[in-house]
Amino acid sequence: MTNLQPVVFFGHGNPMNALSRNRYTEAWAAIGAGLLVKPKAVVCISAHWYLRGSTAVTVSTSPRTIHDFRGFPPELNAIQYPAPGDPALARRIQTLLTPVRCEVDDGAWGLDHGTWSVLIHTFPNADVPVVQLSIDATQPPQFHYDLGRRLAPLREEGVLVTGSGNIVHNLRTYAWGQQNPPAYTWAATIEDRAKELLLSASHRPLIDYADGLGAEGRLAIPTPDHYLPLLYTMGAAGVDAKVTFPVDGIEGGSISMLAAQFH
Repeated sequence: MTNLQPVVFFGHGNPMNALSRNRYTEAWAAIGAGLLVKPKAVVCISAHWYLRGSTAVTVSTSPRTIHDFRGFPPELNAIQYPAPGDPALARRIQTLLTPVRCEVDDGAWGLDHGTWSVLIHTFPNADVPVVQLSIDATQPPQFHYDLGRRLAPLREEGVLVTGSGNIVHNLRTYAWGQQNPPAYTWAATIEDRAKELLLSASHRPLIDYADGLGAEGRLAIPTPDHYLPLLYTMGAAGVDAKVTFPVDGIEGGSISMLAAQFH
């Protein structure tokens, strides 16, 4: 069991974190440096590969770096994260997810900023193969948690399962242009509540978040895309895992940067 990998949920926040050195990116770097065994590969479920009606996995040997944003400086658009892919791992994921149909994507997608803006700090040499798994927007939360559970055997095969999103992600209320604005009370409440539930392995309220997290949760999670990667990591880790929080905090009043590492 010495090859057992943890599971990590990253709150990725602003794409500019790829260029920044701050307490979030330093925590991401520390996660990579602190792994007892370097992973054979990384599987990432990113908020930004969000499909309607299908689950897909990247199978390209050289996944492209996707700059899936606008309005950022040229330095960000110039970033390349040339990590190799892992077709054998992609096929393994297809098998693990059976009977759910998982299609292969051979180059239409690649590594979006939810993945590379984090991994550029965690594995800066881009020397760990990376495979992305999409999120089917038409499926309920339990479906995503259950897919995460099916990914659990990868941990014993030396694969690091990761999710990248934000537990609290409300851009409509984001304090654009303000420096270090205070967190909205509802945002801080949900980040704290999520930590409490994860520490006690109380997964049900987090899975049924629309009801389980109440009115504050509906403000914190107006759309599910950035939240659902958490459910994959919870499922892959299981209820017996210990959890730590390498970094937390609210950006712009309404974006949680909480990272959760399951051991």
